[in-house]
Amino acid sequence: MAHYAKVNNGIVEKVIVAESTFFDTFIDDSPGTWVETAVDGSIRKNYGDIGFTYDSTRDAFYIPKPYPSCTLNESTCQWEYPIIYPIDGKTYGWDEATTNWIEITGET
Repeated sequence: MAHYAKVNNGIVEKVIVAESTFFDTFIDDSPGTWVETAVDGSIRKNYGDIGFTYDSTRDAFYIPKPYPSCTLNESTCQWEYPIIYPIDGKTYGWDEATTNWIEITGET
């Protein structure tokens, strides 16, 4: 069994699990194209989930751009932040206003 993403105008609308022979008899008259994807990202860079972008030029799936300051890594098709996430055991959230990581504390 494989996963297939229904892509319409570059956006994944649905994902199904089926044998490749399913498409031999499946009639789909809705707009879009079925593109194979893999949960482990072994094909097309990343798994193609609902709402993700499929870039046919790169033949890759990727999540919607999380923040304007993020840039797409061309080889992984993953969004990268302008500053690397701190690795110090603390939890951080991205602050687009300062384009920096802000520590998340349990205090509100």
